[in-house]
Amino acid sequence: MANSIVLVLFSLWSLLVVTGLAANPASDTLIKGRNITDGGTLVSAGGSFTLGFFSLGRPNKRYLGVWFTVSKDAICWVANRDRPLADTSGVLNDTSAGVLVLTATGILRLLDDGRSGQTVWSSNSTTTTSTSAVAAQLLDSGNLVVRGQITGGEVTLWQSFDHPSNTLLAGMRLGKDPQTGVEWSLTSWRAPNDPTTGDCRRVMDTKGLPDCVSWQGDVKKYRTGPWNGLWFSGVPEMASYSELFSNQVIVLPNEVAYVFNASAGAPFSRLVLSEVGVLQRLAWDPASRVWNTFAQAPRDVCDDYAMCGAFGICDVNTASTLFCGCIVGFGPVNPTQWSMRESGAGCRRNAPLECGNGTTTDGFMVVRGMRVPDKFVFLRNRSFEQCVAECSRNCSCTAYAYANLSSMADQSRCLLWTGELIDTWKSSNYGETLSQLITAHILTSFTFTVKMKTNLLKIVLPVIACLLLPTSIALVCICKLKAAGKWRKKEIQQKLMLGYLSASSEIGDKNVEFPFVSFNDIVAATDNFSDCNMLGRGGFGKVYKGMLEGGKEVAVKRLIQGSGQGIDEFRNEVVLLVKLQHRNLVRLLGCCIHEDEKLLIYEYLPNKSLDAFLFDTSRKHVLDWPTRFKIVKGVARGLLYLHRDSRLTIIHRDLKASNILLDTEMSPKISDFGMARIFGENQQLANTTRIAGTYGYMSPEYVTSGSFSVKSDTYSFGVLLEIISGLRIISTQFLADFPSLIAYTWRLWEDGNAMELADSSMAENCPVHEVLRCIHVGLLCVQDNPDARLLMSSVMFMLENATTLLPAPKEPVYFAPRNNQTEGTMRNVEGSLNTWTITALEGR
Repeated sequence: MANSIVLVLFSLWSLLVVTGLAANPASDTLIKGRNITDGGTLVSAGGSFTLGFFSLGRPNKRYLGVWFTVSKDAICWVANRDRPLADTSGVLNDTSAGVLVLTATGILRLLDDGRSGQTVWSSNSTTTTSTSAVAAQLLDSGNLVVRGQITGGEVTLWQSFDHPSNTLLAGMRLGKDPQTGVEWSLTSWRAPNDPTTGDCRRVMDTKGLPDCVSWQGDVKKYRTGPWNGLWFSGVPEMASYSELFSNQVIVLPNEVAYVFNASAGAPFSRLVLSEVGVLQRLAWDPASRVWNTFAQAPRDVCDDYAMCGAFGICDVNTASTLFCGCIVGFGPVNPTQWSMRESGAGCRRNAPLECGNGTTTDGFMVVRGMRVPDKFVFLRNRSFEQCVAECSRNCSCTAYAYANLSSMADQSRCLLWTGELIDTWKSSNYGETLSQLITAHILTSFTFTVKMKTNLLKIVLPVIACLLLPTSIALVCICKLKAAGKWRKKEIQQKLMLGYLSASSEIGDKNVEFPFVSFNDIVAATDNFSDCNMLGRGGFGKVYKGMLEGGKEVAVKRLIQGSGQGIDEFRNEVVLLVKLQHRNLVRLLGCCIHEDEKLLIYEYLPNKSLDAFLFDTSRKHVLDWPTRFKIVKGVARGLLYLHRDSRLTIIHRDLKASNILLDTEMSPKISDFGMARIFGENQQLANTTRIAGTYGYMSPEYVTSGSFSVKSDTYSFGVLLEIISGLRIISTQFLADFPSLIAYTWRLWEDGNAMELADSSMAENCPVHEVLRCIHVGLLCVQDNPDARLLMSSVMFMLENATTLLPAPKEPVYFAPRNNQTEGTMRNVEGSLNTWTITALEGR
């Protein structure tokens, strides 16, 4: 009897497997006639990868894809990224009516039973020949392969590696088939929780030497530089991790592609193209169970495509804050804009070339240590002498480069430029060992040349000079007399500015170049500081919208005339902002001192500040949850840059909603660095008797004892509670029973009602788990004890990794504002009669 029961149960289980109602979690193969329903999976033989259905916290959205088994949020491939399945129950992360079927002809079909069995995605077979013994297998490389038997043996009918999404795994190809035009490229997701095809692409440029290029729409954003046989010329650091990951570029008649392979014992690795076009190499750390960023591109401002325009060179390691310079023999097209770090117009020759009878008579200058510029012509089978001759006899040739690398099949190569030289930077920041490697294999071989004037006129010029000497002296004297007043004013202005800036031993830097703008230009730009152009006012003055010559919109901050208050802040902001470069920090374009006038010129951000939306009932609907979450993460990235990733360690000390500006894409930019402080290399803590900041955002230890650190900014990052709720952090208008928003948040959290904090204008459509995670992180940021608060690196990680466990917060202390002020800003507690000011500043 028992045996009969066992036999019946076994038969029933077999029937369920065949019909797809049960899944074998250990299986890596799906055979024809069977299927996988939501809840069933395929797991690769070694257990590295899993295929199945998943949700990304979006209501009624289900996807089929492949992920790393050790990290379910590390999704490598998505089948139906543009046609999600419906969640039939309406309950987040519940099952759908989806089913994956393998047909007898070797086609994978994803069916949506909730849509009457519609096919929402299918694979395409590479052969029309009849096959047998069809099966789909998930390999331990992460590749989903459909195989079949035909006459002559087994063939691959289809594989997921031929259809990448936003992730490149070891063994995958990034490239193109020149014969058929088939391309293997990465396309970004639309958002971290939305795998819909985004705007950014990563492709292989196969027109000349292989080169990896990132695009955003139709705009080129980044290029690696051509492959030199060992690495991409603009990414020399690839050599530093060659023991873990080998890099290869395959050049065949039917395939030009980049492939990386992991060495034995190397951690799991993946290349991921983010929603904003940043390519990150992530490596899995099994000890901490997190994905660490091993490398990324772009790395800095000099990686932005054509950062310095034509004939410009970007050098991120220069002592100057003007990262752009011109090739020797060239000067800025627009010196005024160049001094304001608007370098897109590039450089032009200081003197024209000499060229006659189709042949140039100019010489060549060698420039080493540069990424090979873009838009070159690649000539094969040329010796070095032939390459030089090709350029010398062509008047339109502006430069050439040559390589002779034994590691390449085509050992000799010649690169010519017939137009502008664009997208170049110096590669002097990779350490001594790697620099020697570059010199040995690239710089000596790639002789990059730029035409210069020859010495053919050495005899003629002295004669002409003698004849023109009297006239020249007279002209020079006249010009000097006319220009003396102008140059004298400029010299006085620069000396005033440098005097103010050098007064601080903390931030003085003789190597800093400051972008000066004349007072007359600012008066003209703001229509003599017309009230119609005023954007707002703050404790130190007013902010005006201006239009500089050339149509450049700016925001001008004008300090109160004759006031000693604010000079330190003025000096601080200039020095810091010319040193700092990050997409989430506001850009300082120029500064001016004229008699009692002290002015700062910023980029103009038409959406003004975050509080203009957040606390305005008529405008807050613009801030849906994806926008708010983007702002939260953008501010976190900006603080992380200040604390850890910039060349200086900066404590902002005045982070609040009115100091978070929004660009046209609603991306945040931290502003107002007047109270910021620089920490020394090993400094962790500082004290001051001059408490500066805004109540509600200042940490307890700073308010009570003047002690501040990076953890003080972490406390201020509690502004994310305002972003979630739409309520001011020290307002009691809607919170009559609570002294602050922090107290109100804690009570809701403790009672299990934290979602009640979400702003009603977006609460219905926001993902619950994401909002709760942000509230949790916010409470961890406003802990009383600085040691209990998070570093911004941890905040950033917790915001971007939904599966990471978070520590439990403790009840924070509540600080009520003094003197019944709800928006008071404390400035200079000791020695100031104006302890409190009202802040209503909107934009810069």
